[in-house]
Amino acid sequence: MSEYPTPDILFLVFNRPLLTQAVFDTIKKSRPSRIFIAADGPRKNNESDAILCKKVRDVVNQVDWDCEIKTLFREENLGCRTAITSAIDWFFDHTDAGIILEDDCLPSESFFNFCALTLEKYKSNEKIMQINGSFHLSQFKSFDESYYFSKLNSCWGWATWKRAWEMFDADMIGYEESRDRGEIDKYYENRQISNWMISYLEEANSPSCGIWSTQWSYSILKNNGLCINPTFNLVNNIGFFDAPTSGIHESFSSYSDYMLENFSHIEHPDEIQYDVSNDVLEFKNIIQLTDPRLLNKGLINFIKRAIKTVLNLFHER
Repeated sequence: MSEYPTPDILFLVFNRPLLTQAVFDTIKKSRPSRIFIAADGPRKNNESDAILCKKVRDVVNQVDWDCEIKTLFREENLGCRTAITSAIDWFFDHTDAGIILEDDCLPSESFFNFCALTLEKYKSNEKIMQINGSFHLSQFKSFDESYYFSKLNSCWGWATWKRAWEMFDADMIGYEESRDRGEIDKYYENRQISNWMISYLEEANSPSCGIWSTQWSYSILKNNGLCINPTFNLVNNIGFFDAPTSGIHESFSSYSDYMLENFSHIEHPDEIQYDVSNDVLEFKNIIQLTDPRLLNKGLINFIKRAIKTVLNLFHER
């Protein structure tokens, strides 16, 4: 068990009462002393949204332990990008560190202990910017420690600090210059991973893009940050079969197949050291087999980037 209390929790919800209930039931077992519930508003002219959003918000009435409750219930629909980032801003207006869970991210009971320990241990280390909740490499590699350091962040159940979120760059300032100088390749230390990430960064750099998590990934790499990744699977995304709000491709559904795990104690690494081979293992055995960009567009993205590189070289001459 953790020697630290359950961290503050931000619970992001919308219009999926069954998923919201499943995740809340696990949060309830951890008995946080403070819970923040942020709900996007119903979409215009959507009668079912109005009904479902109300059902989701009623979960606040199930808090029956000693707990401070704060709510941010939107009257209008802001959309995924604005609703989530503004809710995280609001969360860190009130706390210095905490857990962020969306309504389809089901944690194990040990997830809260893991976050409590690592949030405390690394609270003053600005190089560490995120704590992931998922682990997918159990059939490929054994680890002696309870976590490793990664440059791949996952927002399907995670934790961070106010000091890290303050570095969030929604406008991705300096992205194109960083890309053209090869800084993204240097950060990821693997061309396949950086090509894949650049395909997301290119999309997220457009003002019309509704993604928020890619801007957060950029903020981490921009600051040469690292993520803590558990060697137990502590969070599962259970929303792939229930009208995902972000239009997630069906190829991601295999992520629901991983078993949730718990642990009795945490074995910390002796030092903060990044090993790119762990991220390469994740990329080749998990990401390449599930991400639709790699399944359908990998060659196209590679060709586009090669052409851009040649044009840049020609222009420099």
